[in-house]
Amino acid sequence: MDTSVEDITQTDKKFLENLSGSGKSIGVLTSGGDAQGMNAAVRAVVRMGIYVGTKVYFIHEGYKGMVDGGDNIVEAKWENVSSILQVGGTVIGSARCQEFRTREGRLQAAHNLLTLGITNLCVIGGDGSLTGANIFREEWKGLLQELIEADKIDEKTADKYSHLNIVGMVGSIDNDFCGTDMTIGTDSALHRIIEVVDAIMTTAQSHQRTFVLEVMGRHCGYLALVSALACGADWVFIPESPPGDGWEDQMCQKLSENRARKKRLNIIIISEGAIDSYNKPITHHMIKDLVVKRLGFDTRVTILGHVQRGGTPSAFDRILASRMGVEAVVALLEASPETPACVVSLSGNQAIRVPLMECVQMTMEVQKAMDERRFDDAVKLRGRSFENNLNTYKSLSHMKPEGHGPPSNFTVAIMNVGAPAAGMNAAVRSAVRTGIAEGHRMLAVTDGFDGFMKGQIKEIKWRDVGGWTGQGGSLLGTKRTLPTKNPESIAEQIRLHNISALLLIGGFEAYLGLLELSAARAKYDEFCIPMVMVPATVSNNVPGSDFSIGADTALNAITDTCDRIKQSASGTKRRVFIIETMGGYCGYLASMSGLSAGADVAYIYEEKFDIRELQSNVEHLTQKMKTTVQRGLVLRNENCSENYTTDFIYQLYSEEGKGVFDCRKNVLGHMQQGGSPSPFDRNFGTKISAKAMKWISKKLTESYRQGRVFANSHDTACLLGMRRRTLVFQPVVDLKNDTDFQHRIPKEQWWLKLRPLMKILAKYKISFDVSDAGQMEHVDRRHMEHVDRQRTQDLKDASAI
Repeated sequence: MDTSVEDITQTDKKFLENLSGSGKSIGVLTSGGDAQGMNAAVRAVVRMGIYVGTKVYFIHEGYKGMVDGGDNIVEAKWENVSSILQVGGTVIGSARCQEFRTREGRLQAAHNLLTLGITNLCVIGGDGSLTGANIFREEWKGLLQELIEADKIDEKTADKYSHLNIVGMVGSIDNDFCGTDMTIGTDSALHRIIEVVDAIMTTAQSHQRTFVLEVMGRHCGYLALVSALACGADWVFIPESPPGDGWEDQMCQKLSENRARKKRLNIIIISEGAIDSYNKPITHHMIKDLVVKRLGFDTRVTILGHVQRGGTPSAFDRILASRMGVEAVVALLEASPETPACVVSLSGNQAIRVPLMECVQMTMEVQKAMDERRFDDAVKLRGRSFENNLNTYKSLSHMKPEGHGPPSNFTVAIMNVGAPAAGMNAAVRSAVRTGIAEGHRMLAVTDGFDGFMKGQIKEIKWRDVGGWTGQGGSLLGTKRTLPTKNPESIAEQIRLHNISALLLIGGFEAYLGLLELSAARAKYDEFCIPMVMVPATVSNNVPGSDFSIGADTALNAITDTCDRIKQSASGTKRRVFIIETMGGYCGYLASMSGLSAGADVAYIYEEKFDIRELQSNVEHLTQKMKTTVQRGLVLRNENCSENYTTDFIYQLYSEEGKGVFDCRKNVLGHMQQGGSPSPFDRNFGTKISAKAMKWISKKLTESYRQGRVFANSHDTACLLGMRRRTLVFQPVVDLKNDTDFQHRIPKEQWWLKLRPLMKILAKYKISFDVSDAGQMEHVDRRHMEHVDRQRTQDLKDASAI
């Protein structure tokens, strides 16, 4: 609920007064290579700064603009950052600056900042840009002294601006900065890559071709690895994990085997910085020549280049950058002279702060490990997410489908339940191939529990799921039928097919179905098997998981549509659009697409509203139309209110806005469920399903007694969900107390804490809770300790020789 300025809490007042009364201002700059989402970060910094009552300055052209001063440093107004959310690159410019590398250049930059009272810097760039900012900060007192001696400032000015605060945000499509799970721009770059791969796959299949794709990543193979995982590439080359001796024979054998199995195309993805185990470059030319010479395959090379940097930012990058921008301002407000320069990072779904130089040191350690050919250390230093991606890719792509290890004698069934969601097929593919690799016999159930009852069950093999990652919807078929309709038939089919475990991939119906199967164990022994559910629904309303497969794709579909709708108003001023989104009673899609599309308001069931708030929103938009930004965007979750329907809100806004603005409405409908899955959904589905199958294997072994599987404890019927920073298996019976069954939503939802950000960025004066702001954390040192131990051992070995 919106509040007046007088209603803001005492905590918020103290928070706001911390900077606004100090006379110090914030400068925001983008430096180094550009990345999609930088503009969203700039917008968030500017608007959050204005919200707390301080001046914010654009520093155009990065450090060069800081050194040159003059018109390069200008105060930013609210309207200056309107309509930049959907724009790629950086509207304030970025440039290399040799002058800033010198003491004289930094001295001039310090003088330019002091002239405007800027002693809080928000730097958006890569590790080089952030390291430069830290050097600037450490030299600040010395620079002030030099300026005093040169009679450019007086002692009073030096005392007033005695220290410089630095907060960084990493903008880099390569995701090459340690200390954060994702950098701004990476997800958008993956979107560009996957769009190209999907397009190439259609033409490659027509002609039975092999394609070699070179993606960016001079020092980091993240883009190559994740895009290979997302499209099911045959082979990938990355600098952190080069192929071993004889890789040429192994790759050609794999390509030949795939072609022999009637696979009509081969995809090889190579990072531009790819090397072999002797640190010698591997180029796309080498790969093409090898395939043509050895196999005679029709082979083409595609170099994506700067296409990966271009285009509109994804919904994920917009939300990430907006969260980081707001958090950066909060971090500057809370900084003291003793606070080290920090970077706002992402860990799981949590915004955290980490010391800048710890991150830079670990990033440098990765390159050092690669230079010294300690590639296992390089992979570990990249972090658990990178390591998991690599292991998952290897297990799904490099294992032989037949004859891999002894059979387990277990049969595992997989099914989709509920409404279709993009990414379900990637999850099925991952589960099937992981299960086969574990030695299980895999069965596919078509059409959910309805098909289960009818015996629509057949064996599914490794090659059957080839090419499934990029397919939208549910290739297995899915329905909303629940097992209580006919549990006897399901029990009979489990008995007939000797099913030892069950994997459900679906939404709230899958959750209810698993609860029903678990409860029916007392009556049917057939249900006493390990059962696990992976959440997949565009609504993101499954208890026990912060994210569901399919929600990111839907979010991007809504955001893209909102961009187009807003663009349509560019020629028609003073227009407000009311858009209805899916989600049932869950307001996730409306709220998060509101944040990513720059909506003025989003109405949801979880946050009650009345006619007074509707009137307040109309007045807010009326005031907005008097500025240079003469359009509005209002989102409404489909079940947010029984009486305040989309038509009602449209008619109310139309009536109250007469003479000021006109209205249009749009119900997005099932287009939110369709389309090719986003890179996030492909990879999330792939990794979470692989983990679910590993759990099944473990539980099967634990529950196998006297020639049969018997599992009836509550921890053998689980939901696997993302909770804050980790994937967690949770017994479904334990989640019942966390569930609002009437409205089919969790009782607590993490994303509700992000709703004030949307309102702040839309210029509402509201209460902002800073109690949950990110605290300073240290980079995980375990991998560093492992590297130090390895280095010590190497030195011992050398001295012994």
